Amino acid sequence: MTTTTADSRTATDWVARARAVGLTLRPEVAERDRTGELATAAFDLLRESGLSAALVPVEFGGGGATHTELGAALRELGRHDAATAVAFAMHTHLVATQVWRHHSGQDASALFGKVAAGAILVSTGAADWVGSSGRAVRVDGGYRVHARKGPASGCEAGTVLVTSFRWDEAPGGAQALHCAVPLGAPGVRIEQTWNTLGLRASGSHTVVLEDVFVPDAAISLARPADIWPPLLNVVIGAALPLVLAAYLGIADNAVEVATGLVRGRVEPHTVQLAGEMTNAHTTAADLIAAMFTASENLRFAATDAYAARTLSRKTVAADKLVQTVRLAIETVGGVGYSRECPLEMHYRDIHGVHFHPLPRAKQLRFTGRVALGGGPLG
Repeated sequence: MTTTTADSRTATDWVARARAVGLTLRPEVAERDRTGELATAAFDLLRESGLSAALVPVEFGGGGATHTELGAALRELGRHDAATAVAFAMHTHLVATQVWRHHSGQDASALFGKVAAGAILVSTGAADWVGSSGRAVRVDGGYRVHARKGPASGCEAGTVLVTSFRWDEAPGGAQALHCAVPLGAPGVRIEQTWNTLGLRASGSHTVVLEDVFVPDAAISLARPADIWPPLLNVVIGAALPLVLAAYLGIADNAVEVATGLVRGRVEPHTVQLAGEMTNAHTTAADLIAAMFTASENLRFAATDAYAARTLSRKTVAADKLVQTVRLAIETVGGVGYSRECPLEMHYRDIHGVHFHPLPRAKQLRFTGRVALGGGPLG
């Protein structure tokens, strides 16, 4: 859906497009939750709708959506199909990081071109983080790499693995080598390892790389492996608002289901629980909106202080999202505990929010060190 604004620019209603995709996927969500099967066809719909390239600037063949607009689309998708929304958020946050680089005067045209042509990006960043993982061995013209990368959400539908490898034998000390590897490259395979409490259909399996050749030209960044890199400040600011938006969609639907089931009831305890649920939901939504505002449409200053504040908001918002769904179940009573009610699935799915970087204990140490004038790593 598109509309024409007063200055003759065409604006795309990305939320309407996400809703259309979500409504198409929704009838099979419960069955995929049971089987754990990723909706690979969903990514075809996301390509066809333009959502997979929505963040790519128009001049590079994309939709030119803002960070906030894409967040709203992920929130809408999360209302209908949480597993797909969270897996798709992994792709979008990688694109968002490249948009930040573009706004900062760095060349992101190669990746933009791939995404505009239909590539789906798969992230391994949460597993790699500062030190990276796997083993890179220097050979003529590049590296031979060996690694297990997981969880890698949406990998069965992906085309490009955005990852890093540890090169322990690098001159001057261990390095993390950042690169993109085609998921169809020789030596790359997917191992079905994702068997979890929630988000069962996110396809977050393990990508195994066995003696895969990565040419020098594919290395986008080589950095000291165990020192906090400014790149991760960028990733935190680009990624976390989008990821949290997908989870906010889960909470949105939980509130909608709960209020629909108890509408008109006047028992004091039900009214009070509904009020507590609303408070938690409002707090989470406001914190996530603040994250998008602070991102300045991917033009934020990628400082340690900015990352620390974003991570603080993430932890508090995550707690409030989980609390929202718990209170939704408590508000409706025993029916919310039944697998016949979508609240049961929402409660399992929403807990995934805690495991995105950084988990509470690590975030508190990160933010505390920065607040006291130290670096993120102690």
